[in-house]
Amino acid sequence: AYAYCGFPRALRALNTLDEVIKERKAKGINDNWGRDCSPINDNGDKYLRGAETLEKLTGVSKDAPKAAFAVLAPTIDTFLKEHLFADIFDRDILTYKDRELFTVSLLIGEGGVEPMAQSHMEICLNIGITKSQLDAVLNISEINIGKFYSDPVRKCLDTLTNK
Repeated sequence: AYAYCGFPRALRALNTLDEVIKERKAKGINDNWGRDCSPINDNGDKYLRGAETLEKLTGVSKDAPKAAFAVLAPTIDTFLKEHLFADIFDRDILTYKDRELFTVSLLIGEGGVEPMAQSHMEICLNIGITKSQLDAVLNISEINIGKFYSDPVRKCLDTLTNK
């Protein structure tokens, strides 16, 4: 989550989770945490691994011209590819579909980042998540956090699916 909402919010969320876990333990509830992720055994070039992962997700060649932000700030492109799409996406706890649905959900709640939400919904559609599944995420978001957050992202989805 910190990649999209920042370390301060992610750390606050972890502190809140810690409090909830302690409260649940005090009530005798023991949660099953599941397994840890497997170690990453690929010591190859992280930038290339991340670029290849991004290519799989988007369907856009890793050799395509760089986005404007990557030309303006090449270091952020390196961070994006090496850390987000290599270090994080190489972990095996979540599938690409799970990660993308989580990311879209988080971006809806973040608000004001519709271009990023639209990009991730486009990835969702590219990797086999359906419009109905994205509509369901938007419906759940609308119920829990309101139309103020869900409506702008719903417009992005409509733009993508009405091409």
